[in-house]
Formats: sequence, C-alpha cells, structure tokens
Amino acid sequence: MNSKRRDFLKAIGSTLLVGAAGGCGLLQTVGKRSKKPNIILCMADDQGWGDMGYTGHPLIKTPNFDSMAAEGLRFDRFYAAAPVCSPTRGSVMTGRNPNRFGCFSWGRTLRPQEVTLAEALKKAGYVTGHFGKWHLGPVRKGSPINPGASGFDEWFSSPNFFENDPVLSREGKAVPTTGESSMVTMDAALEFIEKHVKSDKPILAVVWFGSPHQPHIADEEFLKLYPNEPDKVKHFCGEITGMDKAMGKLRNRLRELGIRDNTILWYCSDNGGLFKESSGGRNRKGSIYEGGLRVPAILEWPDRIKHPSVTSMTCNTADIYPTLLDITGVKVANQPVLDGISLLPVIEGGRGQRPQPIGFWSYPVRGVSTSSTKLMAELLEAQQQGREPDNDERLDLDAGDLSQQYDINDLSGHAAWLDWPWKLHRIEIKQRPVVWELYNLANDPMEERDLAAQESNRLKKMRPQLESWQKSVVQSLNGEDYK
Repeated sequence: MNSKRRDFLKAIGSTLLVGAAGGCGLLQTVGKRSKKPNIILCMADDQGWGDMGYTGHPLIKTPNFDSMAAEGLRFDRFYAAAPVCSPTRGSVMTGRNPNRFGCFSWGRTLRPQEVTLAEALKKAGYVTGHFGKWHLGPVRKGSPINPGASGFDEWFSSPNFFENDPVLSREGKAVPTTGESSMVTMDAALEFIEKHVKSDKPILAVVWFGSPHQPHIADEEFLKLYPNEPDKVKHFCGEITGMDKAMGKLRNRLRELGIRDNTILWYCSDNGGLFKESSGGRNRKGSIYEGGLRVPAILEWPDRIKHPSVTSMTCNTADIYPTLLDITGVKVANQPVLDGISLLPVIEGGRGQRPQPIGFWSYPVRGVSTSSTKLMAELLEAQQQGREPDNDERLDLDAGDLSQQYDINDLSGHAAWLDWPWKLHRIEIKQRPVVWELYNLANDPMEERDLAAQESNRLKKMRPQLESWQKSVVQSLNGEDYK
C-alpha cells in the first residue's frame, strides 16, 4: 500500500465531514456575433482539489474528468468564493462575493434584488434550466427565490444535497425519481437540452450534483470498482465516479447532437474537500485556508479551445458570471459591484497574472439547516392530498428584506486577501485582538510559515486593501447597490 493511499484511508476512517446538514436595472445585449454558444455549468458538492484521478488521487477513478482535463482548459488554481456550499453557488449566479447579499453560510439564500446569470442570459435570448441542488432558497411555488423566480425557465431541483432515488421539484411539483443521484440529475438536464437543441435559442443548463456530500451512498455499480476498500472509502469514491459517469454521458450526447463544438462545458466544485489529505491545502471544507477554498475546475469549448492548456492564474467561482456575460455580449445596466472578472483572455490563451486580488470572508453567522429528504417528503405528501404545505415561513418571503443593517466597521470573522503569491489572513474571533497572518503560496502552499513579521511592509500595503474591500462588502450587504 503506497503512502498516499494509506494516509487517505486513515483520514476517511476517522473523520468524514466539516460542515452542514445542511434585479436591479435593465439589461441589453450588445454586439453582433455568430450563434451564441450553449452553456452548461456543472458543479460537485464537497469535492476537493485532490479528489480527481488527474490530480493524483491514489484511489478515485475519474476517466471522463481526466479526459476533460487532458483535452480542454484545466484550472490549477481555481477557488470557490466561499468554503461552504450556498455562498459559492450564489457567487456563480451573481459574480459577487456572497456576503454582499447576505448569503453568509450554508442554507442562506439569494436576495430577489440580485441580477442572476439566468436572468442576464435570458435577455440575450437563452432558454434557461436548473437541475439538481439549488440551496439558494426554496424549491416551492410562491417563493421569491426559487429557481423560476431567479431566472430559470425550467427547473428540476432540490433544496439541498440529495441521495439516490431522490424526490425533486419540477417547477414546484414534487416528483419521485428512481436511479443514482448524479445520473438522475444529468438525465433531467439532457431532456432539457434535447428539447431545445433544434430551436433558435442557445441553451443555459445549470447542473448541480448532490455528490459527494455526506452521507456517502454510492450505487452498487460504482462500489464494485473498489472491491478491496473499506465501506466508507467505497461509497465516497463511488459517488465521485458516479458523477464522472454522468459527465461522460453528457459529453457523448453533446457529440451525438452535433453541438459539442459550440458548447461551453464548465465544471467545478462548491468548496474544498472533506479530507485534509486530498484537499490541496491547509485544512478542508469550512476553512478560509487553502484546503477549504481550492477546487478542481475544467472548461471545454472546442470552437475556441482548440488545444489542451493549463492555467495557474488564480480564478474563482465569482468569475463565471462576468466571463459568460463577456462571451455572450450582455451588458447589465446599473450592474451591482462585481468581485469576479472576465476570464475570456485566459480562455483565449492569454493573461498569466490576475489583474486584481481575490477577497474571501467567512462572516460569523451560522448556517440554516435544510433537509432535502424532509422538505421534499413534506411537499410530496401535501401535494398528493391536493394542497400545498401549511408553512409559508419556508418560502422565504422576506428574503429581500433590508431592515437589518450592519456596522461598516464590524469586520469580524476570518477574511483573506489573495494577491498571488501572497495571501493575507485577517482573523477576528469573539472580540479578541485581530490576528494577521501572511503566506507566500508559491513557496508555502500549505500555509505553514507565517511571514507577517518578516514582511511588515507588504503587510502594511495589503492590510488596508483587505479592510477597504470588506467595508465595500458591508455597504452592499446594507443595500447600497440597489439604490
């Protein structure tokens, strides 16, 4: 048994999780281009940087992901905007740090005032669909932040992660399904794609898997691929291989439909991994250190990415929104402050250094428990009785309420400012004195050697940048961007 495999088995046997149980303005399209590309955004739930075959995991079998990484654009330093799920998903939808709209932690939601990617692309003529984990609000009719209210024409969604044979919400109607969870999600997305492929509208399909979130319950087909491993290992690895098979089915079907070349297929995870040994950095999910934020990411677009390439530029999930608006020629009037940047120059083979730093901030607000199993069973039972559940509070009707205002000088929690290769941490916990840490990630990727004392001049330069950004985030949080 090699040492990597032994370390992984030891880790997975003892610890299995951090974490959770858990617009403004008018838009216009600009510029004339040939047919806009189809866009498919896929996302894992709790897959760490090292939980891929192509990144060197000693066990996990991911032949389709490996093929994508070998044939497309591989991001080797891609970050989730937050170390847990809901906030990162909000960053994809808005291009903004999720604290700007109060999505501090798991189970927190969008605000209806935000302009979402789906809303923006609909103005460019896209037909839009969401499939799988939503976790940015309810998936019931009448909610101001369900997928339909957030710009999706069609949706087959879950309020949080889900396992095999899930009950999902089709535009608010609970529908029992049968099958492995990732394939159920992908089959729904493919049904949508096949339905619209012959229309004159380009397609946006957002496909958010529920794997490999705990509890790990892999399908028997994938358990057989790991015959000599402990059950916990089989199920964890099997869930990732299940996602891999679903991605393979998608890629093959895009070829068969004749739309692969002009389709942007972008895959990433929503936060760092569950195990320090494969997280790609210090700590794991839930942490502002590298292990909680660094994730795998791959992009395929054969019409524009003709040769395999790898970028080590720092990128993050908030970049997805401005990148896709840049590609499709969409301008948002009165666009709220963006934290992401367009990665089109990277896609086109240029730019090696990010032109601006990335801010991260874990504000000390607890998550909100959101059980898909319970909520969807409740919805199904009520609808079978010919009614809707009697709990309007679960519709998050007040999601856009701005009555709670935040002190612009309250910068508590754990924040970081990544200006490659330097990463500055600001840690303020329970009114204790602020702790500053500074790491050179190029020389110290595990963030083990704090250089704050030796690099005092650099600290003095970066510190006001981080705090200024945090105060900007609080202004957005208080609704300044909507005025």
